[in-house]
Amino acid sequence: MNKVLLIEDEKNLARFVELELQYEGFDVTTAFEGREGLALALDEEWDVILLDLMLPGLSGMEICRRIRAVKDTPIIMLTARDSVMDKVSGLDSGADDYMSKPFAIEELLARIRALKRRTENRSHEGEEDKLSFKDLVIDKSARTVFRANEEIELTKREFDLLVTLMSNKNRVLTRELLLDKIWGLGSYAETNVVDVYIRYLRNKLDKPKQDSYILTVRGTGYVMRE
Repeated sequence: MNKVLLIEDEKNLARFVELELQYEGFDVTTAFEGREGLALALDEEWDVILLDLMLPGLSGMEICRRIRAVKDTPIIMLTARDSVMDKVSGLDSGADDYMSKPFAIEELLARIRALKRRTENRSHEGEEDKLSFKDLVIDKSARTVFRANEEIELTKREFDLLVTLMSNKNRVLTRELLLDKIWGLGSYAETNVVDVYIRYLRNKLDKPKQDSYILTVRGTGYVMRE
C-alpha cells in the first residue's frame, strides 16, 4: 500500500503530509481541487486515497460516492468536522476510515497500516458466500439481502455490519470490536457510531410487533441469537 492519492485544498497541510509520507517510502500524488482529485482517483489505481471533506469544485462526500460506484479503493476521510453525524455521513458515503484535523502523522500512518491489514484479510477470506438467520439470507458475492424472499436494500456499511453479526451468530460483539472490524476506527471514534448503524439496520430489517433480529446486550454490544 505505497501509492497514495492525497486530495486536500489546504496547501500547507497537504505539503506536510506529502513530505512525511514520502519520507516513509510512499509514492504520493496531490490534488488541491475536487474535480481534479476525482479524475485522478478514477483514471489511475491507488493503494489508498486520503480525501478532505471540504473541497472546492466538488465535495469529499460526492467524490467518495462516485469512487465507490466503480471502485473499492481504500479511502480515509480527512476533515475538521468531528461530530458523530459528520463521521456517520462520511463513512456512509463509502469511506473506510475517518480522521479529524488536526492529526499526528504517526496516527495517519497507523491508520494506513491498519487499513492495509483489513484489505489483505478481506482478500484472503475463504468464508462461504451465503449466510442465513431465521428468514434472512445474505449472498456475500452478490451483496444482496433477502427477508422471506423480499430484497432489502442496504448501504455498504450496513451490509458489512449485518454480515459480521450473522457470521458470529450467538456471540456477543462489543461496540469496540464492531468499530475495529467494520470501520477500523477502534478507540479513535465514539462507539455510538455503531448504535446509529444498528438503528438503521433495525429500521430496514425488523417487522412490526416482532422481536428485533439484532438484540442489545446492555453495557456490552449486540448479538443475533438463534
